[in-house]
Amino acid sequence: MTSHSDHPALVPDHPDMPAVLGGMPTFPAGAPGWPLQDDAIREVLLDAWEDGSWGRYHGPHCDRLINALSKMHDGADVLLCSSGTVAMELALRGFKVGSGDEVILAAYDFKANFQNILTLGATPVLVDVEARNWQIDPSQIEAAITEKTRAIIVSHLHGGMVDMQAVREIAEQADVPVIEDACQMHGAMVRGRTAGLWGDVGVLSFGGSKLLSAGRGGALLTHRDDVLQRIRLYTHRGNDASPLSEIQAALLLPQLARLAERNAVRSENVERLTSQLKDRVAGLIPFHCDLSNSQPAFYKLGFRFQPDEFAGLTRDQFSCAIQAEGVALQPGFRALHAIHSQRRFRAIGELPHATEADVNILTLHHPVLLGSENDMRQVVAAIWKIQIHAERIAAYVSG
Repeated sequence: MTSHSDHPALVPDHPDMPAVLGGMPTFPAGAPGWPLQDDAIREVLLDAWEDGSWGRYHGPHCDRLINALSKMHDGADVLLCSSGTVAMELALRGFKVGSGDEVILAAYDFKANFQNILTLGATPVLVDVEARNWQIDPSQIEAAITEKTRAIIVSHLHGGMVDMQAVREIAEQADVPVIEDACQMHGAMVRGRTAGLWGDVGVLSFGGSKLLSAGRGGALLTHRDDVLQRIRLYTHRGNDASPLSEIQAALLLPQLARLAERNAVRSENVERLTSQLKDRVAGLIPFHCDLSNSQPAFYKLGFRFQPDEFAGLTRDQFSCAIQAEGVALQPGFRALHAIHSQRRFRAIGELPHATEADVNILTLHHPVLLGSENDMRQVVAAIWKIQIHAERIAAYVSG
């Protein structure tokens, strides 16, 4: 690539020159980190050191977390585990998914959900996502159900939400259980129910980047005693085979206490961003939820990227340019049918919307959404900066 010093696109002759072209980044310190420097977390760590609970098999913290999560989720039984990925595997095992079975999920979904199905010897059946928000399309599910179908996985992704009432009606008619992946939706409300409660089983993640973070960890929610019993028979082998530790549980409790407050801040900032982008920038359309009596939680805010509005820049080229501004706006997942051999899944139709999502989803990581009103204006200004210089950026990346 041509050096900054001799490339014609890199003459800083505009006060809003993008950083990728040699200008000053909008956020010189870079994107905010996660987890936060939180005094409550520091106190938990000190207390666990003093009382020795950090090193125990059993102590008070896991029980307290189970009770708090159960209260938050309408009295559901809660099983803590080592990750959201493990929680999904346990949910599938709870429904006796095995060799020769089929499990339905969106063609645009987290890779681990697909891999969990394969791990158990079953076949993923991929359906398309909705054009308006790139979440699983409930209208596609019925055509995917066969006598081999053992479960339907439904994930709420990037601030978009699935109409779980529609999914439940289809699933109940076919007598097929639903696993609701709420790993990105801690504390969200879906048609009047907390995310995770529409499924026969709900799955949560406490991974290092999540709204509730313990570095690793997960939980499974259910009101079904039969499913919970099968899972316990599998995991209890003289000790728990996939535990959440006492120190992890202790760290999650103060975060859970502030979840609603922080979710409210994120939601308010999403509204600001959405309004300002609509007024100032074309071609970057935030995901939205139009379900009644619903409120997303924003682990990530998803965007539909339209290359034609950015001088033909690809999604990945735009992402590199905006990250140089210190804005954590990054590509989403790869679509499952785009990264796996066709021998490993069955697809329903051509999956056109999932194919588009594969190349054009962008996601804004949630620590940005805990910033100030001025921070949101600066995020929009950074995006606008890339847009007005898109042709020069395109010349640079192709030079």
